[in-house]
Amino acid sequence: MSTSIRRVDPRGLRFSAAITSVVLALILVLPATISTPLLAAQVVVFAASALVGLQYSPYAQLFARVVRPRVGAPPHTEDARPPRFAQMVGLAFTAAGLLTVLAGAATAGLVLIAFALVAALLNATTGFCLGCEMYLTFRRFAPVRTA
Repeated sequence: MSTSIRRVDPRGLRFSAAITSVVLALILVLPATISTPLLAAQVVVFAASALVGLQYSPYAQLFARVVRPRVGAPPHTEDARPPRFAQMVGLAFTAAGLLTVLAGAATAGLVLIAFALVAALLNATTGFCLGCEMYLTFRRFAPVRTA
């Protein structure tokens, strides 16, 4: 039995993190009438990446169709599992933020969104993926499966 591990272009991940950072920053500064639908849209973006696959994110599609043809093939690729887990973490924080905002606790919701923003900014600016590191840490402590 052969298992194929999907690989991703790390430049696309940073591109997506940069767009996510802009969107989350806008959510924090815009009025609720604009920021709440924008937050809902970002939740959908995270859900597509985390639940369906990184390549199905609108940001990944933009990178694949507009940026990558101009910059060429990546010098290396990375395992998609850690960034997909990171997208799940982003989904958890933004979905919880959205639900909290909709429940009337705007400050608590904005704090959750700010945490997601910090993680996205860290990835976009330095390439350090906090969610990916969480994934790798969990894997180190997970019991080893034997055949």
